[in-house]
Formats: sequence, C-alpha cells, structure tokens
Amino acid sequence: MQKTLIGKVALVTGGSRGLGAATAEALAEQGADVAVSYVASAEKADVVVEKLKAKGVRAVAIKSDQADLSSAKTLIDAVVSHFGQLDILVNNAGIAVQGKKVDDPQLNADELDRMWHVNVLGAVATTRAAAQKLSDGGRIIFIGSAIASRTAFPGAADYTGTKAAIAGYAKAIGRDLGPRNITVNVVQPGIMPTDMASATAHNVPEAVMDLHAIRRVATVEEVAATVCFFAGPNADYISGGALDVAGGYQI
Repeated sequence: MQKTLIGKVALVTGGSRGLGAATAEALAEQGADVAVSYVASAEKADVVVEKLKAKGVRAVAIKSDQADLSSAKTLIDAVVSHFGQLDILVNNAGIAVQGKKVDDPQLNADELDRMWHVNVLGAVATTRAAAQKLSDGGRIIFIGSAIASRTAFPGAADYTGTKAAIAGYAKAIGRDLGPRNITVNVVQPGIMPTDMASATAHNVPEAVMDLHAIRRVATVEEVAATVCFFAGPNADYISGGALDVAGGYQI
C-alpha cells in the first residue's frame, strides 16, 4: 500500500476512542504523524498512541477539553511544538444528546446547550487556532452527521442543528482558506458502533433501517477511510464538500 501522507502531521480531536481512534490509525497507516486529543480517557489515549507508534510514526496524546474554548490555542500550540508543524486537522470531538422532542417538558436545556458549546463553538475555536498554524496546502476535515442532510425521526433537533451549523461553517472556511490551497470538507457518517451511539447501532429499529439503501450500519473503518481520502493528494481539488457515509440514508 502506497503511503500518501508521509511527512504530514495530523491532529485528531477526540481521538482516544471510537471513530477518532480509527481515524488516527488510518492516518498513521498512510504515514502521517498523529496527535490525538482527549478529555478524560488518558489510558485509552495512551493505548492509541502505542498502536500508532507501532506503525512506525510519531504520535502523542494531549489532554484538552473542547468545551473549554480557551484550550484550543494551547492544544494547537502543543501539537506544533511537539512535531514542528500541522498539516491536517480532523475536528472529530463531539457529543450527542437526542431522544426528546423540543416540546417535551423533560427536555434538559443545559445538556443541549453544552452540546452546542462542544460540537459547534469548540470546533470553531479549534479551527480558528489551527488556521493560524496550518501549512499551506493543508486539510481541515469536520466530522458531521448524515442527520444534517436528512432528519427522519423526532428528538434530534439540537443535534441536527449542531451538525448542520458545522457543514455551513466548513463551506465558508473553505472560501477563506482557498488562497492558501487549504481544503475544508465534512464527512457525514450515519449510525456507527461507537461509544456515543453503541446502543443505537446495535439495536436499529426496522423503520430506521428501512431508510437505508444498504441495510446495515457504517463501520468506523469505512468512515475513517473517507477522512483519509480528504486528507490525501487525491482530494487536492475538493473543498467545501459534505459527503455522507451512510448507506444511502440520504437518498
């Protein structure tokens, strides 16, 4: 397998588990040195780092809470200090709060507000900080959700809103950074067997599965491979895109 990312440095936020860990490994397999950020899972992050180093690349785990907007610059500075550069930013960190309709009296507004803070404001803060350091010709890849393109069930308004906001922001960032040949794209997965959606992924209602042309959930490896495509040279002329990896859910 040709390694297309040798000499590149990537940061995967929320990279200690689930899709973040799979993405970090996929980037390392392509030859990239990888930093992963984590909030509380230090042991899991250390395991990921050891797996990355076993692939022959440099790797580091950095504790950083995306809910704390002031930590974004510190995170980016730490990556650049450790590796000397930053070429690829994967905005993967996020949380999901779903299940209650907007008129439900049991709706927890504090939880929803925190989700907006992490999924949108936190990702924006990281992107702003990274834009100052990212090498020309670099990559920014946001992890969105197919639900931003099609919300087919109730109880997901705020989560959908956070992911739709990111899709719009990414397009505009692509316009801003285009003169530096920095591409910005969004990968929008469907249901996956991650910690965030494990219960859903293993017990998908028939009515929801009927919405998929391919009747199964995504694997984290499939989504990570799409991230790697956007990070690599074959995506040099793609920017402002949002690609669903959801088995035809969006059809």
